[in-house]
Amino acid sequence: MDLLRFITAGSVDDGKSTLIGRLLYDSKSILADQLEALEKSTKNKENGEIDLALLTDGLRSEREQGITIDVAYRYFTTPKRKFIIADAPGHVQYTRNMITGASNASLIIVLIDARQGVVEQTRRHSIIASLLQIPHVVVAINKMDLVDFSQDIYNNIVIEYSKVAAQLGLKDVTYIPMSALQGDNIVEKSVAMPWYEGKALLNFLEEVELANDINLTDARFQVQYVIRPQTENLHDYRGYAGKIISGIYKKGDIVTVLPQQIETTISKLEIAGLEVAEVFAPQSVVIHLADDIDISRGDSIVKSDNLPATGNELEVLLCWLGDKPLQPGNKYLLQHNSRSVRAVVKEIAYKLDVNTLQQQEVNEAIKLNEVVKASIKTAAPLVFDKYDALNVNGSAILIDETSNSTVAAVLFN
Repeated sequence: MDLLRFITAGSVDDGKSTLIGRLLYDSKSILADQLEALEKSTKNKENGEIDLALLTDGLRSEREQGITIDVAYRYFTTPKRKFIIADAPGHVQYTRNMITGASNASLIIVLIDARQGVVEQTRRHSIIASLLQIPHVVVAINKMDLVDFSQDIYNNIVIEYSKVAAQLGLKDVTYIPMSALQGDNIVEKSVAMPWYEGKALLNFLEEVELANDINLTDARFQVQYVIRPQTENLHDYRGYAGKIISGIYKKGDIVTVLPQQIETTISKLEIAGLEVAEVFAPQSVVIHLADDIDISRGDSIVKSDNLPATGNELEVLLCWLGDKPLQPGNKYLLQHNSRSVRAVVKEIAYKLDVNTLQQQEVNEAIKLNEVVKASIKTAAPLVFDKYDALNVNGSAILIDETSNSTVAAVLFN
């Protein structure tokens, strides 16, 4: 059974937490003790309704304000698929939390209040989905019950968002009208909207195709751990353990170790201690090489006929997540998969307007949630691909070593 990671995003009070609560409740994915606790703590005891948002709004500060300020993760399973849901915050100042939750999602649900239509935060979250190249986008037009389930209002929002999607290059976009509060088109098709001919949300999530999201063409493997038991039985054992980022590897493949630029051959492949003839993304494997090469954590093993870029002068897009402003000359730790190198932000070329995607001149330090084009120099060579060509090997994060906190999402250009 495969796994779908998805995130919900939208403006404040669009109903993200209620939507997730409805998914869990109607799909019978809530344990009896959870349901009992929910009924005891619900705000709507007087009318007998259960406040489904409390399933995800777990922090006291969230419950008091009726908002989501952290990314809440929930897990559930249906007979067809396993799911991990990330409920992202809606307030502008918590956009960085949304980026964290979206970093490994295969699908994003962008909620739109049917009464409000496409708003600034809708555009901002859609831009992040575009920058992170999330393969599948569901536009959930929520609170249709508050606009009398109007098909005209739904159609107008579809037309409005379609312009945003075209501008951002979002390819696989699906529109679903719904009422998370009442359960319309969440798990079961809505009788109140007979004009909608598509699937209910859960049915769509169960059947959305994920196989094509994995790149099996460009072979990329980064060493996480060098295995050298040096025991009497395994005196000559030297294996390189890690997760295949993308592509397929076979015994006998001619590969190049980067950034050393040394060519060799794969002599053996192992999964869970058993030798296999072929491995592919996203499996965790141990690779053995024919030659004795000095290889460390963070080095890459790639096929010699398909090499990624190698260098320490990088052109990037930065989504700034730090509380302290970004200024040219600031030094950080850059984490690219399992490789960590020291880096300095040399220059900021321009800033992106989150509403229009227009390039703006930079006249001051870069603040929280702003997106900029910048150049970075690293202390050691990095092995990478352009994000739009291979996003799994085309992104990194910047870390402030003083606070040990992530301050930027980095997309390689």
